[in-house]
Amino acid sequence: MPVNKDPDGRRWVQTEVEVPGSPDEVWQAIATGPGISSWFVPTDVEERDGGKIVAHFGPGNSMDSLSTITVWEPPHRFAADSRDDMGPDDPTIATEWIVEAQSGGTCVVRVVHSWFTSKDDWDAQYEQTEQGWVAFFRILRLYLTHFRGQQSAMFQLMPTAPEPKESAWAALVGPLGMAEATVGQRVSATADDPPLSGVVEHVGPAEHPEERLLRIEQPAPGLMHLFAMPMMGQIFMPIRFFLYGDGAQEAVASAEPVWQAWVAERFPPPAEDATTAA
Repeated sequence: MPVNKDPDGRRWVQTEVEVPGSPDEVWQAIATGPGISSWFVPTDVEERDGGKIVAHFGPGNSMDSLSTITVWEPPHRFAADSRDDMGPDDPTIATEWIVEAQSGGTCVVRVVHSWFTSKDDWDAQYEQTEQGWVAFFRILRLYLTHFRGQQSAMFQLMPTAPEPKESAWAALVGPLGMAEATVGQRVSATADDPPLSGVVEHVGPAEHPEERLLRIEQPAPGLMHLFAMPMMGQIFMPIRFFLYGDGAQEAVASAEPVWQAWVAERFPPPAEDATTAA
């Protein structure tokens, strides 16, 4: 959806989702480090006005996203300011999270990103951010539906392949039994691939079919999300596992190296150019 523009120069995008749970249960999922890490990326939260939120999007500090809490009203609302380092004049982004109780034991979670500028320079970036929340909110809903309050652990893989996207995606999902998967279908990997079985919960739309979201039993109870996106002349294919239960940490410790080896074998990094190496 396009960016909303107010007469005073405020621009904003908004995404919301209805999820099961009481306001307190939903707050735990969207406003605490362990909760956010159960469906998004590993995140640390200082739960107070003025506290820091650090979302770890990759190894090392270079991929961390830092924001400062400006409003803290549990279990219904918090807000935080951040800079996204998109250029020397990039605006401060105010992000507000709202939890609204509904009848029937559900809540609406709403996230609003807003900034003040007269330029269109960042509109496309935040339109993409809005669509990204739609995908992560599917994971949040499944987490609260099936695994609410459980211990969790996650790991992420990032295979890359040459273009075109269709060929790269087929090489990833074909061996995993997901190439022609439909919602509700049970899938499992072949005997030569890491243990994987589950039910397809979401398939990407016609305009972006290269996405799958599964509720899995192997390698452990949890969720698996994978998609493909072109970037820097390559196709990046993030694979995220969210595992739940008392044995989640042990399950990650066991499964992650197996999947890392599988990715390295099927999607080896491009060979270094001999002239460059020289």
